[in-house]
Amino acid sequence: QVQLVESGGGLVQAGGSLRLSCAASGRTFTPYRMGWFRQAPGKEREFVAATTWSGDSITYLDSVKGRFTISRDSAKNALYLQMNGLKPEDTAVYYCAAEKDPSFGSSRRRDSYDYWGQGTQVTVSS
Repeated sequence: QVQLVESGGGLVQAGGSLRLSCAASGRTFTPYRMGWFRQAPGKEREFVAATTWSGDSITYLDSVKGRFTISRDSAKNALYLQMNGLKPEDTAVYYCAAEKDPSFGSSRRRDSYDYWGQGTQVTVSS
């Protein structure tokens, strides 16, 4: 079984930065793709960013382009999300997700992913 554990969330003022981390543990695991989603109160979970593990394909939600950067460290089996220029509308619980084998589904779809973390809260004050 694969476990994903997020960390790095917190409270930050608008314009500030946070770096989220996602550590994968469990059986030896090399995912095809990993991504970040977020869910604000009363809203559906939405796609934020995704990368193939090879790094040859990276996608972002339009509203975070130029502010957020997704990256991964193969040696550490870790995924990161650097968030700069945070806005109050970025407030949400952020989830890490992993797709174990290519499903040919969109990186933006929740059902493309097989494993999910428990989430980390990001709160941006105005």
